Amino acid sequence: MPVRTEPHSGRDLALPALREVYRAYVRAAGGLPALPDPLRAELWTSTQLGALESAAPHAAGHRLAMGDLIAELHRAAAPGTRAFLLGIAAIGPQWARRAAGKAAAALRDLPAPPWADALGQVTPGPAWLIQEGPLDGDRLVLEFRYGPEHTGPHHALAVRLMQDSPTEIVVVGDVAAMMADARKAVQAELCTVQPVAQGAAAGRLRAALDTGTPPPEDCYPALALARHRAAVIGS
Repeated sequence: MPVRTEPHSGRDLALPALREVYRAYVRAAGGLPALPDPLRAELWTSTQLGALESAAPHAAGHRLAMGDLIAELHRAAAPGTRAFLLGIAAIGPQWARRAAGKAAAALRDLPAPPWADALGQVTPGPAWLIQEGPLDGDRLVLEFRYGPEHTGPHHALAVRLMQDSPTEIVVVGDVAAMMADARKAVQAELCTVQPVAQGAAAGRLRAALDTGTPPPEDCYPALALARHRAAVIGS
């Protein structure tokens, strides 16, 4: 099902009952350009997209709502809505990225935040498997840096899996502190930490995120970002 982006009057929404929801997203986007860096912008975008996806009754409804949202952001034509469109184009659902990018390009005369070009531009680093016991499942930790030379700001995606389904998705800004805590836990014999191949970690993560079963509600805010990061390693 294609996602449309043509400007419209607001009267031809595919899901007109959600008009006020879309307007709330437009208002919220006003604060997006003030965020300090691409990671926080991606987290903000992921949170908004997660809320929309979690509320959708089925995949077809989700696609219709995304098409409406992209068109409404385009119609609002503000710096914040352009930034939101750029975020969707970078880390949103694969089937919505082209439409969001086209809508953002049509607003190129509006100012963009200084981090706009860095959105989604991450290089994968080491990956780790943390095991805390049979009742706690496995935690996959995948490190990333912005920029192609692996020298930009550092962060990690930490996903707890139970029976290969995600139960927790956390984005970690202070990777050094997280790994220091993990080493202390190893010394206390509370867990084990072992390096894993990037491809193996990403493949397991993609399989966990694509089971077709909705994840726990708490996973939705970081879900779009997690899917993007898993795909980066597989690309």
